[in-house]
Formats: sequence, C-alpha cells, structure tokens
Amino acid sequence: MLVLDTNHLTELGYGSPSGLRLRDRLLASAEDNATTIICVEEQLRGWLAEIHRLTSPHQQITAYQRLQERIKFFAAWEVLPWDTAAADMFLEFRRQGLRIGSMDLKIACITIRHNATLLTRNIGDFAQIRELRVVNWLG
Repeated sequence: MLVLDTNHLTELGYGSPSGLRLRDRLLASAEDNATTIICVEEQLRGWLAEIHRLTSPHQQITAYQRLQERIKFFAAWEVLPWDTAAADMFLEFRRQGLRIGSMDLKIACITIRHNATLLTRNIGDFAQIRELRVVNWLG
C-alpha cells in the first residue's frame, strides 16, 4: 500500500504538473492508495483557517467552495485511522527520544501500522524512523 502525505495529496488534488505525473504513477502502480486521517486534518485545518481569516461573507464563498471540493476529494480515498496501536507506537517513539513533529510522527505511525510506504517530499525528517519506508514521487 502507498500512503500519500499531505504534500503529495496537495499536488494531486490541485492537478499541478507534478501532481499529474504523480496521478499517472499511481494509476500505473499495482499498489493500493490511501492517506491518513492526520493528512485530512492538516488539509481541512488549512481551509478552515483561510475561511476564518476572511471577514467578508462574499470573500468566503471561494474558500468554502474549495473546502467542499477537498471533502469530495477525500470521500473517494481510503483514509487510514488513528488508533490505539498507532498511538502506542507514537508514545514509544517519543519515549525513545525521536525528534520529529507530532503530526509527521502520527502519519509515520499509521503508515508503519499498515505496513505501507509513505509518499512524501519530507524525506529528511521521516528518514529518522528506521521502521518506515519513504519515497518521493514528486521529485
């Protein structure tokens, strides 16, 4: 299984040139595709912050439309959950002193839990986790 990190989802969802290449690679792959609930949270938080930042109801129309598009986008995806096993793994990595952002570590734990490969641009931070397979399909 291939798990897309937020940066890969963003490029794919907006149809950028690298996102179109990513789409083609995903379609050619025999692997199942998924993302994590953490990546969904990151994207939705971004759109909600944008809506909150805009004070005029008319300015918010486009932001709400984009939020709705993202919700439809995620409805077509398998979204891997944050569960007890992932939370336990997270706490163990923290106990071991692993220094990586909390959201990235949660994404890593979910990916490891599903014996999957993470597609991300953020190879440097994720490479600290020996148990995690990471590749960048955008580069």
